[in-house]
Amino acid sequence: MTYKRVSLYTDGACKGNPGVGGWGVVLEYGEHRKELCGGDIETTNNRMELMAAIEGLSALKSSCTVDMYTDSVYVQDGITKWLSNWKSNGWRTVAKKPVANRDLWERLDKAVSEHQVNWHWVKGHSGDPGNERADELANQGVSLVCDR
Repeated sequence: MTYKRVSLYTDGACKGNPGVGGWGVVLEYGEHRKELCGGDIETTNNRMELMAAIEGLSALKSSCTVDMYTDSVYVQDGITKWLSNWKSNGWRTVAKKPVANRDLWERLDKAVSEHQVNWHWVKGHSGDPGNERADELANQGVSLVCDR
């Protein structure tokens, strides 16, 4: 089966940590582009990074091959290196502590399972157009929350 190949750029932002946060997503498929943003009144940067990935994948209407671009080492390492061990250890870290943000890791794990995701880390604020736009959208998400 051939899947649509989608590029997905994600970013999170937080004013204070914890504080008001936002997430931003840029989805690209051929000539099509969709941008999404949102936020939360009391959150952390890591939660917003996770929400960006979750919301981006959730916006896809069918199973796709996804090139996921993130500047979050936390998200990339969590999903590609740590998640399977967390699950097999009863959602405990190597230090036997509960996994932070478990609720969002479980949502991301489910969202990823519906697609073929290739994870790519990009350096934030380094001129990558997709990452720069996702950052702008994440900050727009913060503004949306502040304007409520």
